Amino acid sequence: MSTLFTPLSLGKLPLDNRIIIAPMCQYSADHGKATHWHDMHLGNLAQSGAGLLIVEATAVEPEGRITYGDLGLWDDETETALAKTLTAVRSHSDMPIAIQLAHAGRKASCENPWDGGAAIDPAHANGWQVVAPSAVPFRDGDPIPEALSKSRIAQIVSAFAESAQRSVRLGFDAIEIHAAHGYLLHQFLSPHANKRDDEYGGSFENRTRLVLEIYDAIRDAVGTDYPVGIRISATDWVDDGWDIDQSVALAKLLEDRGCDFIDVSSGGLHIDQKIPLGPNYQVPFAARIKSETSLPTIAVGLITEAEQAEAITFTGQADAIALARGILYDPRWPWHAAAALGAEVKAAPQYLRCQPRTLKKLFG
Repeated sequence: MSTLFTPLSLGKLPLDNRIIIAPMCQYSADHGKATHWHDMHLGNLAQSGAGLLIVEATAVEPEGRITYGDLGLWDDETETALAKTLTAVRSHSDMPIAIQLAHAGRKASCENPWDGGAAIDPAHANGWQVVAPSAVPFRDGDPIPEALSKSRIAQIVSAFAESAQRSVRLGFDAIEIHAAHGYLLHQFLSPHANKRDDEYGGSFENRTRLVLEIYDAIRDAVGTDYPVGIRISATDWVDDGWDIDQSVALAKLLEDRGCDFIDVSSGGLHIDQKIPLGPNYQVPFAARIKSETSLPTIAVGLITEAEQAEAITFTGQADAIALARGILYDPRWPWHAAAALGAEVKAAPQYLRCQPRTLKKLFG
């Protein structure tokens, strides 16, 4: 039996298989509000046969968007729009759906990627003042971020908790906290972005304080039984930055707090990162965290083949794998993987005629 297609639980959320659709920004929202693009995009992925669909990074306040086209969940209007999308998607799919709650920090206020992705000056249209742990821009020449005061930090913690409450009200099955890819929580973790000299900077204990405060605030908001996990960048890929040893230590702190899963990526914090791209290049980070904690662990990073994904789960390097660009390219990747590994996935009845086993029954 294929390990990839055996059930898995993230906390109290049961999944039919171990294929997860990673959150992927679409830059297609209207002032934070989901649009018909999201209905189509998420509806398509919800027919993929994966075990879990995670909705793209969703900003907890307007200033937390990467671009002016980012999805948000900070008020009644954004909640109502997302409710319409979820209703449309769930009317034809019972796939579990999670949401990733995020704040971009100094990497906010940017153009859409297809327009170059450059930082937008706050004085220009579609731009705003970005914030960060310290007044250190992501790139030379970018607008200088405003170093967050303690009162603003407290507001952001509250914003995460409020967005979590909205997520539960909307019926999302789980929440993933975005602490990866150089966005605000990762900025607090890394000494390359965090130059503070108060209780939020300096030592490992201080640099992890905000992540833990946000986890605790969300947990208080949603209760002990609701699945809450986190996505981290296991390393900055830069010397003297955030690294795998610190990631393991953070994972243990989150495990002690009852965190339900950890999604292990890397990079995004520093323009001088040196990433050795190749198949499974991030899997060893997930494997290390899995070996030193009991957290259900998700591996990502150029996982493209069914046998490759099967090997990761079969050998215990991770409990699940997440696909991003690969499933955009092939939205039926889980179907094809199941066919290759002798397994089955759920499919809408309208699509059953193309399932290999159905074809065999019909035509021998």
